[in-house]
This record gives sequence, structure tokens and C-alpha cells, in this order.
Amino acid sequence: MEIELDKETPNVVTEPKFRQLVASGYSAEVVCKAEAYRKASVWYGEWIIRVVNSEGTFDKILVTTPRRVDDINEINVRVFKTVNGLTSFMHEAGFRHVDVPLFDDERTVHSIHKKPADKNKS
Repeated sequence: MEIELDKETPNVVTEPKFRQLVASGYSAEVVCKAEAYRKASVWYGEWIIRVVNSEGTFDKILVTTPRRVDDINEINVRVFKTVNGLTSFMHEAGFRHVDVPLFDDERTVHSIHKKPADKNKS
């Protein structure tokens, strides 16, 4: 039996739906779940991403693509363990900048800004 994410787990979203939502105007909220620390030149920690609307009435957590385990679909929250991994994901999703919270339970909100049309073009 296939799980319908909108019916069975309404508080989550997979990557394709996440990309669709942020492209249509929803924001991505990056939440720090474990304080960041630097080892050599790499920043480590734990971050999750939520997709939210501007009114705060819609929010879903980004999850990995469901995978089949025995007779059920297993769904896991997508956790980013490095700033580089988080930045790469956000860039690939269309974000032009990333503000990364470094302390537990801090969060930052990101939106995809469209470049303004060039007024000098005919």
C-alpha cells in the first residue's frame, strides 16, 4: 500500500514538493538542532528545514524520500550535518543566499527572490 504524504503525514514534505513550494512563494526556515562547531575548516552541527507560508499557518518539515522497509514506507527528517551540505542544498533549490543559525533552536527564514526585470530592456 502506497502512503499518501498529504493524508498520512501532513506535517512533512519531500524534496520535489519542497522545491515546488519555495518556487511558488513559500519560505524555507532553517532550524539549528545541535549547536555548530568548527573542526579544521569545516562547520558541523545539525540543521533541519521547514517550509512555511508568510502567515505562519502552513508548515511542513523536509523529509527524505520514503523508502520501503518490510511492509511500510519509512520517512525520516532530512538532517544536514555540515554548513557546506546545507548551503549546497539551498543553492540547488534556488536560493541566492543562506543565513545559517549556529546555536540550538535558532532559526532563519529564507525566500527565493526573483531578479527584478531590467527596466531598460524593450
